[in-house]
Amino acid sequence: MPSLKDLKNRIESVKSTRKITKAMQMVAAAKLRRAQDAAEAARPYAERFNAVMAGLAASVGESDSAPRLLSGTGKDDVHLLVVLTAERGLCGGFNANIAKLAKQHADKLKAEGKTVKILTVGKKGRDNMKRDYGDLFVGHVDLTEVKRVGYSNAQDIARDILGRFDDGEFDVATIFYAEFVNVVSQIPTAQQIIPASFEERDDAEGASTLYDYEPDEEAILADLLPRGVATQIFAALLENGASEQGARMSAMDNATRNAGEMIDKLTIEYNRSRQAVITNELIEIISGAEAL
Repeated sequence: MPSLKDLKNRIESVKSTRKITKAMQMVAAAKLRRAQDAAEAARPYAERFNAVMAGLAASVGESDSAPRLLSGTGKDDVHLLVVLTAERGLCGGFNANIAKLAKQHADKLKAEGKTVKILTVGKKGRDNMKRDYGDLFVGHVDLTEVKRVGYSNAQDIARDILGRFDDGEFDVATIFYAEFVNVVSQIPTAQQIIPASFEERDDAEGASTLYDYEPDEEAILADLLPRGVATQIFAALLENGASEQGARMSAMDNATRNAGEMIDKLTIEYNRSRQAVITNELIEIISGAEAL
């Protein structure tokens, strides 16, 4: 049974931990608002950009003149998995859930006889996957020194991926990230970026609108497709940023509550132990008085 001093020290230690988790929760809440606004502001542009690209891709079809970023290499033997996670932990299952989805995808591809290569963005994703998939790693992007992720960071990642594609290192590229829904819900998502894949629009406006392009569709796609890769990566980074802060805020709130419950239990145990010590001392005093 721990002594009164041990219990008192432990109570003070848990109180200090609660102060830290409460402070981290408040910091995450402040950062969440800005990250959420950035992610939500980027969604309309990304959606409209993809809609325009989908229209262009549909008009080009599978012609021989279609850019390689749209038509692909004609094979799907080698897959590049780009895993986007955070540089820091203490955010619940945020990083682990993204890595889990990437692992499941990698295992499925390997079972089909495909070659898998992994490019990680964020230290936590690299650490999570390195043990079982270290031999599949082809690169890592470190954003530790980046205070606020910008479009230039997405461009750098896109250049790396596009350079590898031009060199024939892979046939299909897929990014993995967490789509932000709210503070308690972040959905791990896989999105194919090479060859470009667009959802077909079935709304009336998209179906009835016709465009004339100058120059032709192939030339526009050749210019916009690389930019589209960077745009998709940037949108994923923004979604990840909001998801990370939401997950951290939720995790620190739970940690603060758990610390409070532990303090209450330890305080009760401390009071009971203290009462037992006082009772034993009184018994000894009474027994000594009776002996006299």
